[in-house]
Amino acid sequence: MTHLIFLGTSNAIPDEQHENTHLIVVGDKTRLLIDCVGNPLLRLRQAGIDMLDVTDLLLTHFHPDHVSAVPSLLMQSWLLGRSAPLRLYGLAHTLDRIEKIMQFYDWESWPNFYPVELHRLPEDEMAAVFENKEMHVFASPVHHLVPAIGLRIEFPASGRTLAYSCDTEPCSEVVRLAQRVDFLIHEATGAMYGHSSAAQAGAIAAQAQAETLYLVHYNPKTPSDLLISQARETYKGQVTLATDLMHIDL
Repeated sequence: MTHLIFLGTSNAIPDEQHENTHLIVVGDKTRLLIDCVGNPLLRLRQAGIDMLDVTDLLLTHFHPDHVSAVPSLLMQSWLLGRSAPLRLYGLAHTLDRIEKIMQFYDWESWPNFYPVELHRLPEDEMAAVFENKEMHVFASPVHHLVPAIGLRIEFPASGRTLAYSCDTEPCSEVVRLAQRVDFLIHEATGAMYGHSSAAQAGAIAAQAQAETLYLVHYNPKTPSDLLISQARETYKGQVTLATDLMHIDL
């Protein structure tokens, strides 16, 4: 069964129980990793995923708490003998910088290095990322400190849908991405420039008429019942505080 695993749920300051927010969507053939931090080899193993089975990597924006481990993932996969191409998606702002970092590592000189296919996404609403029999992935710009994208993923086999806000202020783009989704995954860093509070995440879920709200990218020191109660001030549906290695069946 296709499912999503929260590999991390913290804001930029993790703790022993919460890694920085990143996710993986696991289908029969597709393994879509969304952002890449920490030690990807170990975290994926903890989630029961072989790193070499990752087919696609999507980077939401170029901040360290979302992309810092991309070089490690690329190198570890190479050292483990990967030969299959890895498809890498993101805005030009993000992928241009990833390429520059990898050039410092002289990745083009690594012997027998597998193909990395770079796909620069347009800054358009509901831009198609990729689609196959398992999932259709779309991206829209959101409102953060640097160019960033939120996601909508549709699953043809089950008819289910999810949206992920990424790091963003409350914005109409996320409302449109999340229209009537079964699952809205929304950040809850706090009401500040480029971010959203739990109450603001709830308001977005209510406007989008989302079935269920999952809160991520929160301060691990904040009591979970407080974050949930704040979201319920503005949203009457089901609210869940996501935790590391939690699954959602899709």
